[in-house]
Amino acid sequence: MPASKGYGTPDAQSPLAPFDFTRREPGATEIAIEILYCGVCHSDLHMTRNEWNNSIYPLVPGHEIVGRVVATGNAVGKFKAGDIAAVGVIVDSCRQCAPCHRGEEHFCDEGATLTYAAQDRVDGSITMGGYSNNYVVDERFAHTVPANLDLAAVAPLLCAGITTYSPLRHWKVGPGMKVGIVGLGGLGHMALKFAHSFGAHVVQFTTNLRKREDAIRLGADEVVLSTDNEAIRAHRKSFDFILDAVSAPHSLDPYTSMLKQDATMCLVGLPDKPPTINVGNLIFKRAALSGSMIGGMPETQEMLDYCGQHNIVSDVEVIPIQKINEAFERMLKQDVKYRFVIDMSSLK
Repeated sequence: MPASKGYGTPDAQSPLAPFDFTRREPGATEIAIEILYCGVCHSDLHMTRNEWNNSIYPLVPGHEIVGRVVATGNAVGKFKAGDIAAVGVIVDSCRQCAPCHRGEEHFCDEGATLTYAAQDRVDGSITMGGYSNNYVVDERFAHTVPANLDLAAVAPLLCAGITTYSPLRHWKVGPGMKVGIVGLGGLGHMALKFAHSFGAHVVQFTTNLRKREDAIRLGADEVVLSTDNEAIRAHRKSFDFILDAVSAPHSLDPYTSMLKQDATMCLVGLPDKPPTINVGNLIFKRAALSGSMIGGMPETQEMLDYCGQHNIVSDVEVIPIQKINEAFERMLKQDVKYRFVIDMSSLK
């Protein structure tokens, strides 16, 4: 594999800047990808700045990857050179534990290998992510992409898409259900699209009613200002399922108060401070508070195929890699509709 180029940082205080490194040659079951597009996830910012205290430097972020296969190992059966392939949040697992055998590699008992800032199971090196010109990955952890979809808009499906698709499928969201989506950002807008596509009556909760028109366009049947206590009370004990996609600290109590008996609220955002909750909202209705993250490899492929069948992609703003630090700052201000995607041709 030729020398790799990307944008990385040597520490938590430095901005992302051009960074050269090397990747290994693909093994027997691995493919080498020329990266075409990479989505910008809020977790990239957290990891770049070590806000979760688990970053490893030097660090090249990026785990929403779409690219073209340029080389394959001699045992690869799923891809050939020239194919489009997609890679998400994890790139390996133990492959032997019960979750791995179920195709839920993200719940690997030994811990899945992250696309970046993790120890590679193959050679012990530190994984470098998709803000770069290439990637090497086992074919099990790469996905085919429906030919009818815009590749730039596909990239965020590898994290924002599967992170919301998986819990909506797990809790069997569908017709006849009333579903709430909390937050209308990178994750929230995908949750809204999926819940609407699955046939649910969808209520979008937002702190900014200027997003009302967009929420309706994306599939919301109703839009509620999350700080409007009267509107919250009007929906008391009426939801079958609520998906919370907010990554900033916020109170969960208004939302748990709106759950029906035996209903579930699922968290997919990861605030840097743990929430406090009124457990009475759960106890007196036998309601559940749960969490979910991405999906296994079979479910991720299922999600991509579903998106191809229903023409669902992310709403994106495509940027050159040179604007990534500006994009991070804009992301903090929620100044994006609804996901930045890096055009990797800008590296050349």
